[in-house]
Amino acid sequence: MTPTLALLPLCLLGTAALAAPVLDDAVRQRAEELTRNGMHASIVIAVIDGRDSAVYGFGRAQAGKPAKAEAKPDADTVYQIGSVTKTMTGLLLADAVAAGKATFDEPVATLLQGYTVPAFDGKAISLLDLATHYSSLPRLPDNFAPANPANPYADYTEAKQRQFLAAYRLPYAPGTKFDYSNIGYAVLGTALAARAGSSYEALLQSRIAVPLGMRSTSNQPTHGMLARLAPGHLLSGEPAPAWDLNVVAPAGGVYSSARDMVAYLQAYMFKPLRPYALAIKPQRPLAPGSDIHIGLAWLLQQQQGLSYAWHSGQTGGYTSYAAFTTDGKRGVVVLTNTARSVDALGLSALLPGTPLPPLKKPPAAIAVPRATLAEYVGEYPSGAEFTLSVTLGKAGLEAAGTGVGSAPLFASAKDQFFFRAIDAELAFTRDAAGKITGAVLTQGGQDVVLPRKQ
Repeated sequence: MTPTLALLPLCLLGTAALAAPVLDDAVRQRAEELTRNGMHASIVIAVIDGRDSAVYGFGRAQAGKPAKAEAKPDADTVYQIGSVTKTMTGLLLADAVAAGKATFDEPVATLLQGYTVPAFDGKAISLLDLATHYSSLPRLPDNFAPANPANPYADYTEAKQRQFLAAYRLPYAPGTKFDYSNIGYAVLGTALAARAGSSYEALLQSRIAVPLGMRSTSNQPTHGMLARLAPGHLLSGEPAPAWDLNVVAPAGGVYSSARDMVAYLQAYMFKPLRPYALAIKPQRPLAPGSDIHIGLAWLLQQQQGLSYAWHSGQTGGYTSYAAFTTDGKRGVVVLTNTARSVDALGLSALLPGTPLPPLKKPPAAIAVPRATLAEYVGEYPSGAEFTLSVTLGKAGLEAAGTGVGSAPLFASAKDQFFFRAIDAELAFTRDAAGKITGAVLTQGGQDVVLPRKQ
C-alpha cells in the first residue's frame, strides 16, 4: 500500500512554558473537584491551541512501581480510550479508499471471504454503512453472552462474530437510518484487516501509530504501556479491569496516552492529508433534518459559530473524549480511569465559556424491606433486542441487561433506584391499583421506557 499517512510534528509543551495553552479556569476547578471528592480517580486534559499543546493532570494515576503510586497523571499515563477507537478504524477505511484499495459503496461481504453477511431485500451492507452506523446491525450481537461480566468481550471471538452475521436478519435496509453499532465497527475492522492481509493491530500500527509517532497506542499494550496504565475504576470507586475486546477491538479496544492523542488530533487539524480530510467529511445526518452529521465515526456539529468533530468512549473502568474545531485552531483530549462521562468537561475545554452542568452527587441509599424489593422482580423488555432483568439476590436487587452483566441497585426513595457501577437510574411505575407496570431507565441523558413483561 502506498504510504498516505505521514508523520506530523508534535509540539507538547509543559505547563510552565510561556506558549502553553491555558486550561479554562472553570474546567480546571471542576477537574480538581472531581478528583478531590473521589468521583474520578484521575483525569488528564490535553489542550491544543494551534500548533502548541499542554497536558494537565489531576488526581492520582496509581500506575507503575509503589514508589510512583501517588504520582499525578501526565502526558504519558496510559488509558483505555473506548469508542474513540472507532475514529481510528474509520481513518483506516479512509486510508484504504484514498489508496484505491477500497471504495465506500463496496459491500463488506466482498472483503469477508467465508462469511455469510446479511442483506435486506437484496440491499447489501456497504463499508460506508458500517462506518456511519447506517448498517442496520444492532448495537451488540444477539449471541453476546459474556462468561465474565467484568470483562464482557474477552470470549467474543471471530467465530462468534461469523455465526452472528450468518444468522442475523436485518430489520430494515442498510443506508436507511443511524443506529449506533459496536458490532458494526467490529465487522468493519475485521474486513479492513482482511483486505490488507494483516491483523487489525498490525494495520493500526503501520497506518496510524507508527507514522504519527504514537508509541503508547495499541490494542495490544506492551509491558512498558502496562507499567504506565492508570488502573480502571467503577463509579463506586471499586477497581475495574481493562477490557479485552478481542474481535470487537476495532470498536473500542485501543489504549493510548495524552501525548499520543495530541499527535493524533493534530494530524486532522493542520492541512490534513486526504485520509484525514475524508474521515471528517460529513457523510450522513444522525436523523432526518438533524444539524449533527457523522463522518467516518466522527460526529460533526456546530456551537458558538464553530464547527467541531468529536467522539467519546467508555469501557468498564475508563472514559474518554476527543474533539477539535475543524478550522484547526483548538483541540481537546480528556482521559480518565473512572467509568463516568467527561463529555461536558471536554466540550467546555474545547469551547471556553460553555457552561458546565451542576455537579451531581450520588444519592444516598436507603434501606428497603426485602418483601418490598421482591415486588420489583421481573423482566422489562425494550423491543425484541433488549431486556432488563431485575432479580433479588442476597444483598438486594440486581439488574442485568441483555448481553451485559448484573449490577446492584440501590434505593433512593420509593420506586426510585440508582446504580453505582454505571451512571444510570431506574424508576418503577405503577398503575392506579398500585401494581408495578414498568420502569424508566435513565442513562446518558436519555429515558428508556421498559414495560413489565406480564
